[in-house]
Amino acid sequence: MTHHGPTDHVEQNRRFWDDEAAAWHGPLARDHWAQVEPSWGLWAVPESQVSLLPDGIDGMRTIELGCGTAYVSAWLARAGAHPVGIDVSEKQLATARAMQAEFGIDFPLVLGDAEKVPYEDNTFDLAISEYGASLWCDPYEWIPEAARLLVPGGHLVFSRYSPLFALCAPSEGPVSTTLSRGQFGLTRLHWGNHVQFILPHGEMLRLLRACGFVVEDLMEIQAPQHARDYAEVSADWARRWPSEEIWKARLAG
Repeated sequence: MTHHGPTDHVEQNRRFWDDEAAAWHGPLARDHWAQVEPSWGLWAVPESQVSLLPDGIDGMRTIELGCGTAYVSAWLARAGAHPVGIDVSEKQLATARAMQAEFGIDFPLVLGDAEKVPYEDNTFDLAISEYGASLWCDPYEWIPEAARLLVPGGHLVFSRYSPLFALCAPSEGPVSTTLSRGQFGLTRLHWGNHVQFILPHGEMLRLLRACGFVVEDLMEIQAPQHARDYAEVSADWARRWPSEEIWKARLAG
């Protein structure tokens, strides 16, 4: 599957995270790192409910694509994995290093683009992204890169906003009950000073298959009762429609 999209999003998103977004997420890092059980996404769905991580995580070589403050890699390290985190934001990685020192968990942190990872082919057993590369990188670049990095039989798991959320999200303000854009051609979402990516399900499925992945599950997440609201989506909306989803795939071979 060929795709030739613009690449200006990489630097634009780097500036957005270093200049603005890292300041919002830094104060959350300690709570995330301190969690005993992983919980995923906006609605903090516990690992015991979704089984996002593959069996036999102990000893796996893992890479977190768009790791941010690297709390997912910290969870993996506690489970016995050997993680690497990569992110474009120096400020996010600075917070991650501070958390490593505070919690006594050490693993490589790489400043770089998850669409062009400086590791050799067939290096990792698991590639994972929780609203990292899965949202902020071009899927036609980062998913083939994940396939390159994984060993045959390796796992890819990622969470992102749902296509329905993208279709109902206006240019400003929270998601509504009205379609705001068309589904055909849905890929890049421009939010002024940053860019996000959401493919419809059919295109995502074809892309994963073209890269050699077998899709094992697609979980559309429902917000739990008494969940908090977010600026972009209310819990009430996400109890009626999925605002986020989790994909689980395995590289054939």
